[in-house]
Amino acid sequence: MPLIVNKFFFMAKNYFRKKTIAHILSDIDSGIGDEEHPGGSKSSLNRVLGVKDLTFMGIAAVIGAGIFSTIGEAAFNGGPGVSILFVITAITCGFSALCYAEFASRIPVSGSAYTYAYASFGELVAWIIGWDLLMEYAIGNIAVAISWSEYFTNLLEGFHIHIPAYLTMDYLSASRAHDEVLRLQASGNLTSITETLQTQASAWNTAPLLAGFHLIADLPALLIVAIITWLVYIGIKETKRATNAMVILKICIVIAVIILGAFYITPSNWSPFLPNGFSGVMKGVSGVFFAYIGFDAISTTAEECKNPQRDLPRGMFYSLIICTVLYILIALVLTGMVSYKDLRVGDPLAFVFTKIGLTQISYIISVSAVIATASVLLIFQMGQPRIWMSMSRDGLLPKRFSNIHPKYKTPGFSTIVTGFVVAIPALFMNLTEVTDLTSIGTLFAFVLVCGGVLIMEKDMEQKPGRFKIPYVSSRYIVPGLFIAVIAVFHKPIFGLLSYTGDWHTYKDNIPYFLFFILATIIAVFSYLKSLSLIPVLGLLSCFYLMTELGYTNWLRFLIWLGIGLVIYFSYSYKNSKLGIKENLLKQRGTNDELN
Repeated sequence: MPLIVNKFFFMAKNYFRKKTIAHILSDIDSGIGDEEHPGGSKSSLNRVLGVKDLTFMGIAAVIGAGIFSTIGEAAFNGGPGVSILFVITAITCGFSALCYAEFASRIPVSGSAYTYAYASFGELVAWIIGWDLLMEYAIGNIAVAISWSEYFTNLLEGFHIHIPAYLTMDYLSASRAHDEVLRLQASGNLTSITETLQTQASAWNTAPLLAGFHLIADLPALLIVAIITWLVYIGIKETKRATNAMVILKICIVIAVIILGAFYITPSNWSPFLPNGFSGVMKGVSGVFFAYIGFDAISTTAEECKNPQRDLPRGMFYSLIICTVLYILIALVLTGMVSYKDLRVGDPLAFVFTKIGLTQISYIISVSAVIATASVLLIFQMGQPRIWMSMSRDGLLPKRFSNIHPKYKTPGFSTIVTGFVVAIPALFMNLTEVTDLTSIGTLFAFVLVCGGVLIMEKDMEQKPGRFKIPYVSSRYIVPGLFIAVIAVFHKPIFGLLSYTGDWHTYKDNIPYFLFFILATIIAVFSYLKSLSLIPVLGLLSCFYLMTELGYTNWLRFLIWLGIGLVIYFSYSYKNSKLGIKENLLKQRGTNDELN
């Protein structure tokens, strides 16, 4: 029995082996993991990014489909008060941004949350967060590519350029629409056949047949992924120039929309400000948080920054502040121009201007939407290969993923694989039901980064130009807040935690139960250990937002992580460079003892 217990603890220790900051930085300085070229030279990434470029990249990643689509659903549920949700979400992201900034300043390498977790939690958690980030970026990119295709197709229609419907959507949507139209026609309920259903059914009916199979695919989505992948592949300089140009253009358009819309605001539309109460505002959490996803992606460019320890934190904060101000103003303008009840539409910005008779403005907004979604895709397509590259450097993925192109100085193989991973599903898939996975994956990364700051060993002195989170003790603040929340909201809290006997209804309460356990543990440790307040608030707020995403998304997320664990235990654990190095040192020690 003692032998089994010892073996268990030995294996557990191996699964949570950590890379020290000094180890990580020495690996990068020595070029470990980079592709070696003829003549023995090492190829490394180009350091060309400054604080302006990083700020623009942050804005490019954040202001995308969220401001043009999901804000409408959030405004419908929360009314004008949705602007409060943007502030709450910005504060939540701000806590996480501070934690990202400290890690980026301590560990200026391309791995982002994956590398930060390797240094703080150990290898297994690092793998989990790396695998999580792959899901976040891949699903997010596929959804953005599909969204871009819709905006682009609508823009072309405005110029009387028509693409056949079967070349602009996925197979599943067309098939479902065809069956739904037939059902409605059979029941005589013709009024329920919407324009969208007609378009999708038309795609099914007009698509060419090959051996009885309808040839339906979203070609514009494939086209934009191919173009963006090529741009990311040929160099960071080209990516930077394209990003800066797109950001300047779309910010100008968004500001113009805000200024123009302000002249058509009817103040009575802002009353009541919270028509569905605070719970109605919180229903928009998924959509509003999805609108903020992206600022963390710039941390993957650390090895391409001129001065990452100074510029990465600034780039994150500047982009987050600018985007928050624009989001709040857009929310107030939208809900001031029309009643919040009318905003449950897929293109709220274009809708409100059409409603007041300014139809020409909707074309400008369509152009802005095409640019905005393309810039988001560009940043995420740039970020994902760099996560793969970092995981490959550590031996957790095959070596080819860390190869740096000798001419373009980019992770060439990883970039090409990313292109295929995004382009092929975007061609055929309908991701309406799984886009929330992007939000839950991002929040999970934020939780681990905030937690990592709390347990990270303080083994480095504060150096000039290095960002550090201001320390405020949580010893009395967090336990006090915990007790106050329990006292004020004890009835709804214990109502959520008590089992009603109806599993179908109760299952969505399980994430709240997990949050209650975590909050209790954090409150205790805050008192005992005087934990730093900002990371604690970041961890708790992000985990709370995860609870708002429901049981189904949690289940899908856990299934994805389960697949990742199978890969880790079957391949990555055996090929871990850190593990191989430790085993060699142990063997040498054993041999020395024998000698």
